[in-house]
This record gives sequence, C-alpha cells and structure tokens, in this order.
Amino acid sequence: MNRFLFNITKTTRLNLKTIREYSILNSAAIEHLSSIVGSSNYSVSEAIRTHHSKDESLHEEAHPDLVVFPQNTDQISKILQFCNKNRIPAIAYGAGSGFEGGINAIKGGVSIDTSKFMNNILEVNVEDFDCWVDSGTTRKQLNNYLKDTGLWFPIDPGADACIGGMCSTSASGTNAVRFGTMRENVLNLECVLADGTVINTAGLKARSRKNVAGYNLTNLMIGSEGTLGVITKVALKLFPQPETILSAVAPFPDVASAVQSTVEIMQTGLPIARIEFLDEKSIQANNIYNKMGLDETPTLFLEFHGSKGTVDQQAEAAMEICKENQCKFPLLLQLVDQQCL
Repeated sequence: MNRFLFNITKTTRLNLKTIREYSILNSAAIEHLSSIVGSSNYSVSEAIRTHHSKDESLHEEAHPDLVVFPQNTDQISKILQFCNKNRIPAIAYGAGSGFEGGINAIKGGVSIDTSKFMNNILEVNVEDFDCWVDSGTTRKQLNNYLKDTGLWFPIDPGADACIGGMCSTSASGTNAVRFGTMRENVLNLECVLADGTVINTAGLKARSRKNVAGYNLTNLMIGSEGTLGVITKVALKLFPQPETILSAVAPFPDVASAVQSTVEIMQTGLPIARIEFLDEKSIQANNIYNKMGLDETPTLFLEFHGSKGTVDQQAEAAMEICKENQCKFPLLLQLVDQQCL
C-alpha cells in the first residue's frame, strides 16, 4: 500500500513538471484581476500561494499564480469572465479541508478564495426550517449562529469545512444515516459559470422543498468539485435541535457480528442518528493518536437523538440487538452535551 502511494506521488510530481508550464499569469493580467477585487484583496506572495496550493490530501502541492479574495458574486463573475476570455485556469477555494485535491492549481492560474469576505449568514427562516448563507460560511459558524433559534444544520464531515466546499464535494459525515448528505439538504444554489453567467439552480431566491419543474441543476452542481462553476450562495434545510443526545460504544469479537448488528438495527427502523464502524486496526490507530484506551477489537459507535424517554428506548433496543450478536459487554452510554452540535 505504501509503495502504491509512493508511486502515485512520484508520478504526480513528474506530471506537474509538464502541466505546470501551461500558464503563468503576466503582470497585465494580475493588474486587471487586482483592479476587480481591490488592491488589498489579492496576493502573489509565496506564503499565500503555498497555503492555497493543496488541501489535506496526499497530492503534491501545485501553486496558483495569484490568489484573489472577492467580496461578492459580481466580482467573481468579472474574474471568471476575464479568465474564460484569456484561457486562465480558475480554482475555487474555501477552507482547504478536502481530501480530493480539487484546489491544487496543477495548471497555475487564479485561486478564488471565498472564505475571507463571503462568509455571511444572509437569512434564517425559522418557521420554514431553512436558511441562505454565503459559500464561505463554515459549518460551525452556522451552527453557532443557530443556537438560539432551536435549529441546527446536521451535516458533519468532521472538519470545519465551508458550506460551498461541502456542496462541491457532496460532503456527508457520521450523521448521514439519519439526515442524508449535502445532496439531500440543499434547496438552491447561486453559482457563477465559467463565462461569468450567474444562475440560481432552483430559481431566483427559491427555497421550496418541492421542485419538480425543469432540470435538477442543484444536484448537478453538488459534487461537481468546482468544475462546472463557483458556488457563491447556498439555501440549506435546517432541523430542530435534539433535546437529548445519547452515545454508545459496542465492541464485538469479530467484524461479522458488528455488521450483523448494524443490519438488524437498521431493519428495526430505529431513528438512529449515527452508527459508525471501526475495525481493530482503526481502533489501534485511534488509541495511539488520541491517547485512548479502547479495546482493539471491531467496534460500533452509535448516537441517538430525541427526548429523554425516546433516546432511552432507542438505546435499550439497540443494546439488546448488540448483545444478541456477541457484543463483548453492555453498551457504554454517555449523555452528550448539546454544545457538541
């Protein structure tokens, strides 16, 4: 496996030497792009370009020639118009927390960073359980804002990713078993296409749960990794904050027992919020990294949301299933603070 990854990295490095010669911005292009965003909202410094040259993946760094920090959709439209006309690569950048290598500027060009200015929560409709946010808004920022409304946005990919990036990669996370992925939780997108055209995928300011007219452009853009356009605004579904959260850990003697327990729990129709499986190697790595003392054996991690009585019943039913499938000892239940939302 390590040799396989080494060969990928080596091949990528050789390819980048060839690809990187494609485009280096000249001073006139940099001057024009800087005039769009303002003299203080662009950078050609090595440190800033390095920061925008890779995400959390194993891919080799690939520096953009220029990083711009637009303040609104109109500026992004003008940037993309210019880049399209002059065949300059343009890469959307959010939090840089992805694992796909999508922000690596393998052909140089312009990195469009939406996180500095385009990070506002524009509208929260408490009665309709939805909101509009800028694409540079982060997941934790949104949930902190929503705390006093009794609502939350449950998609949790682990990192504090930008909402725009989560749309671009169709992020999911441990809550997907109950709430789905980004694909099921986005109502509308404002996007700028490669030629600078601004579109709303479900109609101007639309946020209806039902949308049967026309092409499903929203789901076309979700997961497109920035190849079809730059996402600038997002309309999201919101959900009620759970009154109580109960978590559980269930170690098993083998993988088959853990998998069978998962199947049976899902078949019962329990509205479980999270159910994650780690094998013994993953538990061992987790113990080393987080300095924990979990049994190094196949393990399920579960979480239940609802009222106090409801989560107790859910946990009891799941516990019985796990015991019937040779769970090594009774589930360890812990009340989780709502601050973790």
